[in-house]
This record gives sequence, structure tokens and C-alpha cells, in this order.
Amino acid sequence: MKSNRGKIITVTSTKGGVGKTITTLNLAGTYEKLGYKTLIIDFDLYGGSVATYLNSTNDKTIFNLVEDLNNNRYEKIEDYLFAYSENIDIIAAPKDPRMASKIDSKYIPLIFRNVIYKYDVILIDTTHNLNEINIVTIDNSDAILYIFTNDTFDLKNTKSFISIMKDAGFTNYYTLLNESVMPGKNYYSMFDIRSIIKNNIDFTISKSMHLKNIDKFLLEGQILINNKSVSFTDKKEWEKLKSLALTLIENSKPKENSQDKKEDEK
Repeated sequence: MKSNRGKIITVTSTKGGVGKTITTLNLAGTYEKLGYKTLIIDFDLYGGSVATYLNSTNDKTIFNLVEDLNNNRYEKIEDYLFAYSENIDIIAAPKDPRMASKIDSKYIPLIFRNVIYKYDVILIDTTHNLNEINIVTIDNSDAILYIFTNDTFDLKNTKSFISIMKDAGFTNYYTLLNESVMPGKNYYSMFDIRSIIKNNIDFTISKSMHLKNIDKFLLEGQILINNKSVSFTDKKEWEKLKSLALTLIENSKPKENSQDKKEDEK
């Protein structure tokens, strides 16, 4: 353990298909490389895929955890964990989407209290809807990573999300532009994007992270950044992920991306 109390980091978006879950998993792999004991909780309750991607064999999910807490059957958090590796555990989303509506947001702080001193990092994957579960999760987070793409609709939603965060007094959020999702579609320059969202771009995932046959790698049950056969696991991309991961746990605003400045000058 790196510290007595773990850091809760929520990865979120306001649009599906932006690479939120893949980024969450790659962050977990990065923290593992850095020696941090990490827990992934899948709060994408209606369509969570963390357990599927990591080939989880645990029958118990977040639904069972909440149900047992509600009925005084809870004994220990280990009963609901799937150990992916020595330093990465997961709590899966419900297997049946109908169970999602039965999960009350009032249990989220209680779940966090049961894991906060057992892990260095608690990574939360969320749905792209700003529902009550997401709001309570964000409110209990040490850092929030918001992911978006170079897409008109997505940028409008991003502007609204950032405006909400600012109005609510949040300062612990970070923006991540994922260029690997649509590498051939560059609708806006970095300058244009910042002008639209009225905010700086803290981090980017480059086009080199794009994988045409990503489903093949996901079916192997491996975190992409740890998969030696994946071409983008070079030193440059590793350093970028490392910088992002460390910034999130240190909760300090990064300096403006130098690559962004180059794009502005074009």
C-alpha cells in the first residue's frame, strides 16, 4: 500500500463510445505497473462491460453487495471481488440490467468506506448519463476524469458538463480528449475545441492508440496497456498514461499540453 487512504477516481463522459471503459482499464494497468493496489468498480449499471473484458468468474456483483448491505447480510468486501491480478480487483456491474434500478445511491458512500483503506486507488467506471448514481459518485470522488472526442455533439455536451462542474464549485476534474476513437475525423483544431468547451484540454489520447481489431484483444481478457502484442505500448504512450495516472492521484492541475500549443500555431 502506498498510503493509508486510497484515492477515489471517477472516469466519466456524457456520450457513449468515447473509450471510457478502455481508459479505465488502461489506468488500472498503469497503476499496477506503478505498484498501486487498485480496485475497479463498475457503476455503468445498465451496460457495464468491465467484468466481460476481464473475463470475471465471480457470480456476485454490485447488486449483491447492495442487497446484502440492505438486508444485514454483508460480512466482508472480499465476497464480492474478482481478483484479476495480484494488484487489481474488480466489483462488477449487475449481470441483469433490471437489477440496476434497484441499487440505491445512498449505499455508494458506504461501499467507499468499506474499500477506501484496502486500496491505493479506487477507479470508478460510469455510464454517460448524469443520473443520481453518477452525481453521488462524483460528489464522493477525489478526482474526476472527463473523456470526450472531436465531435460536434460531444463537444456541446462537454461544454455543458464543465459548466455544471464549475457552477457546483468542483475544481478536481480533468479533461481528456480521446483522438484514438475517430482517428480520421478531425473536425476541430485544439484551439477550436478549447474555444467551444471554454476550458483547457488537460490530456490527450493520441491517434496512435487506435486499434482496428480491438475486439480481438479484448476477448483475450487482457488490459491493453499490459498486452505485449499491442503495438501502442511504446515508451511515449506509457509515459503519457503514467503522467495522467499520477496527476489523478496527486490531484494537481497539469501544465498545458505542449502539443496543443503546436496545433494552435498551425
